[in-house]
Amino acid sequence: MSAVNDTKLNSVIFLLTGLPCNGDAHLWISISFCFMYVISVVGNSVILFIVKTDPSLHEPMYIFLSMLAITDLGISITTIPTILGIYLFNSREISLDACLAQLFFIHLLQCIESSVLLLMAFDRFIAIHNPLRYASILTPPRIAKMGLMAVLRAMVIILPLPFLLKQFRYSRANVLSHSYCLYQEVMKMACSDITVNSIYGLFTKLLTMGLDSLLIFLSYVMILKTVLSIASHAECLRALNTCVSHLCAVLLFYTPEISLSVIHRFGKGSSPLLQILLGYISLLLPLLMNPIVYSVKSKHLRVRIIRV
Repeated sequence: MSAVNDTKLNSVIFLLTGLPCNGDAHLWISISFCFMYVISVVGNSVILFIVKTDPSLHEPMYIFLSMLAITDLGISITTIPTILGIYLFNSREISLDACLAQLFFIHLLQCIESSVLLLMAFDRFIAIHNPLRYASILTPPRIAKMGLMAVLRAMVIILPLPFLLKQFRYSRANVLSHSYCLYQEVMKMACSDITVNSIYGLFTKLLTMGLDSLLIFLSYVMILKTVLSIASHAECLRALNTCVSHLCAVLLFYTPEISLSVIHRFGKGSSPLLQILLGYISLLLPLLMNPIVYSVKSKHLRVRIIRV
């Protein structure tokens, strides 16, 4: 009986969904995703290379930026090849095990990115609130421990997700709403009661992105309070200017991600096309735009990129 169940489990196939298009539109969408893939990989790799090879950039802000670039690279490698497979080779099928592995890495990396954005908010607060002790507070060993804690937190919270989904029964073919696997999507395909899984999924969102976004908001409240106490108007603007790139990264990450989570949980009658587009935006926009935003806003980084 166990062998029969294993055979049924292994034969489960998920069908990924792409944008409805034909002919020329299909070709242009394929080229667009190839372009995004190249830009995201090259952009984040260049940032990592420059920060690693330039001793003057071995500062807390750029170390955190390197962590963000590594996370974005991981998301690119995990998801975009699957998306390109749909548009270039019409390869829509993905096995249960491959789907569970993909959703694990997607949610793990997104959780780590959320933590890194929180650490970067803390970095900006220390730099503005206590600039004289900035280097002594955020030492390289302390930053390494903070990064390790971010990874361990993500592992503890996200690791149960694929095991919770593995125990369910699924029909032979399951059509997903996106071009990659997400926990909420795969969970809805199960032929079982998913109440516990739904509660745990909501718990993970609140404990990671919900808590992190709240702490980032509180950090900026404290930053504003500190900045408004500065007498010089020019110094006030200079301090706020150092936060612009981080604020852009926060908005690029949280706005579409929260919108997609709301649609998955409450938008049962929402358009499939809207879900696909929002899924692409939430996943691809941060890893594409983060290198561009930081390269434009950071003078030191921009000068070194031009040299490269």
